[in-house]
Amino acid sequence: MSATAPAMSPAEAQKPGGPTAREKESENKNENEIKNQREEARWRPALGLPCQLTVELPLPNFKVADFLALRAGSVVATNWRTAHDVPLRINGTLIAWAEFEGAGSRLAVRVTELA
Repeated sequence: MSATAPAMSPAEAQKPGGPTAREKESENKNENEIKNQREEARWRPALGLPCQLTVELPLPNFKVADFLALRAGSVVATNWRTAHDVPLRINGTLIAWAEFEGAGSRLAVRVTELA
């Protein structure tokens, strides 16, 4: 007696035992979505907490005498170049670097690099 293999379509005959690249990609996408949902759920209780965002313009040579001389209309000169980014901190922790820019009649910062 000879045993015959069950009939297969050409697509089934070419398909290896494991998942295809498309199936793996879809599986990875689903895993990433689940991971993102878990991450969002983990942060949800903290999203409403207040924090202090500060933009710093370091003045390394500023002295107490300079501080005491400040008056309304005083201009504080800096050695900071306009092309240099300034540190952006949340609750004292450096999170990014930013540059100043005008937004209508307001001063704004644009994030240029995450720390």
